[in-house]
Amino acid sequence: MTTSEQVRRVRQVQVTFDCADPVRVARFWCATLGYDPTLPDEDDGAWAVAEDPTGAGPRLYFQRVPEGKVVKNRVHLDVRAGTGLVGDERVAVLEAEGARLVALGATRLHILLADDENESCLVMQDVEGNEFCLD
Repeated sequence: MTTSEQVRRVRQVQVTFDCADPVRVARFWCATLGYDPTLPDEDDGAWAVAEDPTGAGPRLYFQRVPEGKVVKNRVHLDVRAGTGLVGDERVAVLEAEGARLVALGATRLHILLADDENESCLVMQDVEGNEFCLD
């Protein structure tokens, strides 16, 4: 089997988050995305998992690390809340979803309004300060 044939066999992606409280962060993302949690049996909570019950979305893995977040994420999730919507309708949907996520512990940072190339998106942070976008 060639390398290109092996690469084409990859069908799933896992996104790993380094965090201080894996269980808390996993619960936030499960509530955000409608995912199912898998939590450790032991009490130390060193890891947790969030999985799409349909199997379509990526598996999210959360692992405890000793250091805190220092700089902006190099990779972030885009939560597709306004797909297919434009203008004021899109902004209203993003703001409503943002308010729901703030109630779950997220922080609203700022909205980037549509320009000639991009539709509006809402920049937020999860419960540990990881940036993500509602778009």
